[in-house]
Amino acid sequence: MRLKTSLSHKELVSCVGWTTADELYSCSEDHQILKWNLLTSETSLVVKLPEEMYPIDLHWFPKTIGGKKQNQTEIFVLTSTDGKFHLTSKIGRIEKSVEAHKGAVLAGRWNYDGTALITAGEDGQIKIWSKSGMLRSTLASQGSPVYSVAWGPDSDRILYTSGRQLVIKPLQPSAKVIQWKAHDGVVLKVDWNSVNDVILSGGEDCKYKVWDSFGRLLYSSSSHDYPVTSLSWAPDGEVFAVGSFNTLRLCDKTGWSYALEKPNTGSVFSLAWSADGTQLAGACGNGHVIFAHVVEQHWEWKNFVITLTKRRTMQVRNVMNDAVDALEFRDRVIKTSLAYGHLVVATSLQCYVYKNWNTPLIFDLKEGTVSLILQAEKHFLLVDGAGLYIFSYEGRLISSPKFPGMRADILNAQGVSVSNDTIAIRDKSDEKVILLFDGLTGKALSDGKPLTHKLEVVEIALDQCGPSTERKIALIDKNRDLYLTSVRHLGREPKICKIGSMVHSMAWNDTANILCGIQDNQFTVWYYPSAVFTDKELLPKTLYIKDGSEFSHAPHILSYVGTKVTLRQGDGSLVYSCVPPYPALLHEYSTSARWEDALRLCRFAKDQSLWACLAGMAMANRELTTAEMAYAAIGELPRVQYINFIKEQPSKESSLAHMLMFSGQVQEAEATLLQAGLIYQAIRVSIDLFNWESWKERDSIIKHKTHVDTVLAYRGKFLQTFGRKETNKRFLQYAEGVEVDWEKIQAKIEMELSKEREKAAYTSLRNSVASRC
Repeated sequence: MRLKTSLSHKELVSCVGWTTADELYSCSEDHQILKWNLLTSETSLVVKLPEEMYPIDLHWFPKTIGGKKQNQTEIFVLTSTDGKFHLTSKIGRIEKSVEAHKGAVLAGRWNYDGTALITAGEDGQIKIWSKSGMLRSTLASQGSPVYSVAWGPDSDRILYTSGRQLVIKPLQPSAKVIQWKAHDGVVLKVDWNSVNDVILSGGEDCKYKVWDSFGRLLYSSSSHDYPVTSLSWAPDGEVFAVGSFNTLRLCDKTGWSYALEKPNTGSVFSLAWSADGTQLAGACGNGHVIFAHVVEQHWEWKNFVITLTKRRTMQVRNVMNDAVDALEFRDRVIKTSLAYGHLVVATSLQCYVYKNWNTPLIFDLKEGTVSLILQAEKHFLLVDGAGLYIFSYEGRLISSPKFPGMRADILNAQGVSVSNDTIAIRDKSDEKVILLFDGLTGKALSDGKPLTHKLEVVEIALDQCGPSTERKIALIDKNRDLYLTSVRHLGREPKICKIGSMVHSMAWNDTANILCGIQDNQFTVWYYPSAVFTDKELLPKTLYIKDGSEFSHAPHILSYVGTKVTLRQGDGSLVYSCVPPYPALLHEYSTSARWEDALRLCRFAKDQSLWACLAGMAMANRELTTAEMAYAAIGELPRVQYINFIKEQPSKESSLAHMLMFSGQVQEAEATLLQAGLIYQAIRVSIDLFNWESWKERDSIIKHKTHVDTVLAYRGKFLQTFGRKETNKRFLQYAEGVEVDWEKIQAKIEMELSKEREKAAYTSLRNSVASRC
């Protein structure tokens, strides 16, 4: 990826701002505001400013909020050296001038919905104004000039410079202020992206740095030749641009540099991205306006490599035979995704879907710039400023999920995931909450009740294979712990199980439910993560671990296709890691119930982790014979014995209950036994686990009066073993008037067991007769 640049304009320029994706306004110190039309390459004078007005900063009023157009006339705020800011119309008429600061107004910025304006001055003050220019409050006052200011993603915090320090100040008076030393020289520019919540800063120490919203350093550049005079995030938060003397740099969101251009511009004092994130404009110290657009982006899938060679042209290369195809588009390419055998390209007006490279399916897009494309096997998700849309690869709109407070403009790939039947979205208003939707209808799952985690969630990912009833979602929380849970939990409280810690990045395989992740300093693959629901102690035995020494600092997983994992290293280079093919085959055999083939594969591979996976898969599918052999192969003799005990159970209900017990689902096991009328066995489950509280709380002793004496007898035996007396008031109450006779209890137990055997024998006989008929 790099920037292709062009130069225009011959007068001194101080600031620039885009009105549309192809129209730019520039303000110069010759008191002129010029309009640049990039489609026609025409430049026109908008207005000649008064001689005493020297503009410093320009920011257009937001055109849309959550995809809806603003009714207000198109205006921009223009700050100047005389201590004023000016609300200016598109035709250049100054609607209102406001005395704001003593000395120059160095920065002026609207918040995301245009309800407030913030200004920063040479006098060290930061002030918040209404959109009509009325002063609301003075947020801060300091002894040094505030060179740059930025709104937080939710417009509830302000980031500003204070000498060598950065300050994050919430608008709420009682909230904590975060302040830290950011640079060794004065900080000149800051920006804060609303999509990824990451901060940029550049200073006189000739460095640019990347920070999280808590002030923790994520990346620091080396010291360059000149001070960093401008920087700006692209709207989608994937890349940013940095400007200094005769230098323009394009960087990835993690900090490493994609491209370095050396135009003859002098210092680049201001940078602005177009709303679609494809074009960049810079205001230059020698009087030029520099225009640049992003080219040479690359996408890979299996044996295809696709390159954006020009704004409207792509090259498709098949690395197997070096065949090359060229794809031409009517409009500028904005977003692209390549996966599952389909290339999806969004331009400014249309969406192209390629299955082969000759005849794309084309459909028109609603007004709004596409900011994200995510693909699943059967359909894909488009996100623009107005909302989320699920389309089939035939171009049919399938669904468009909506939820209260939805801001589609700040959704990114870490906070949204799509599978063939489910959409998951991290709620930006409460990042502990994950909203789940049916992909085919757009309606909320689980009666509209979202999935709530105990901590803020950083990243989510849905698995891609299997039926919708077994859909799982993996999530990484802010402690970097990795959890797995079911998406559809049928009214029960979802069981969220931890499967890893210190996980920085993750991805599901495209053809099997295998999960890979960067875990601390190693690369880990969870061959069968769902084992955590069947046998938690089995999970560590199903892992494939590769030492991370072959990767540089902070690698990030881009994709996991087939057996190939693609990682981006901290320095921007791509590395590939291969995963053995056997686990994917094992998943295929398990899904199609080919247990003999699965056993043969494990015997051939002679891999303990494969046997552990097979044991978990077989237990999940209640295939006890296969599970017994797999557990025996990994030396889990107590489990083999318990599986034999399950197989010896006289009825299906008791077998099912013990399989649930095997998986740790005690309450479900008890419920199954009680529903089948096997009261003694249900009581015995709690007794064997010393879970006396279970019976006390649920009042099952009273409900099933036939076994009150049974519970009291076992309770007495338990206390006698430990030499203690009964102190529990509930059990003392139950003991009144109840005679404990072990002979009667044994008779009752034997009668229940014989009834169960008779019922099982009758059911077996009836099934046998039915099969013969």
